Amino acid sequence: MLKKLLITFNVLVIYSFSIIELRADLLNPSNSIKPKEVVEIQLNGLMNNDNEFEDSGIEQTWNFAHPSNKKNTGPFPNFKKMIKGRSYQMLLNHINHTITEVGSSDKWAQFEVIILDREKIYHKFNWQVEKYTDDGPLKDCWLTTMVSSPIPLGSSI
Repeated sequence: MLKKLLITFNVLVIYSFSIIELRADLLNPSNSIKPKEVVEIQLNGLMNNDNEFEDSGIEQTWNFAHPSNKKNTGPFPNFKKMIKGRSYQMLLNHINHTITEVGSSDKWAQFEVIILDREKIYHKFNWQVEKYTDDGPLKDCWLTTMVSSPIPLGSSI
């Protein structure tokens, strides 16, 4: 019995390390990542949502969410439901996106994001990032504080 438990434990440990290893492929905030790059990282993740593992793009997006944004949308399972819900599902596995800066300062930047979804419909979002100013590992990192509701722009056909 003890031998069976040890084998089961070892299998679980190995499985856990393989999951951790996969998730290590996701990018994490760094003060060297510029505001537009944060938006690009998030959109590329959502465009390729399940490429690394199931919902890796949603998790990548979560990694760059500002702590105040996480309070409003989290915990992570709630955030995942929100992204998969009617309001934001068009971001998942979208075909293409463009990012245009519409304003910025040394503490915030706002972008107009236009995506082409799988149904070939364009949607516009306002996407805002802010520089995190509190001490700690996120200090001086650019993080998403707000993504507007989508505005449908019509079909590409």
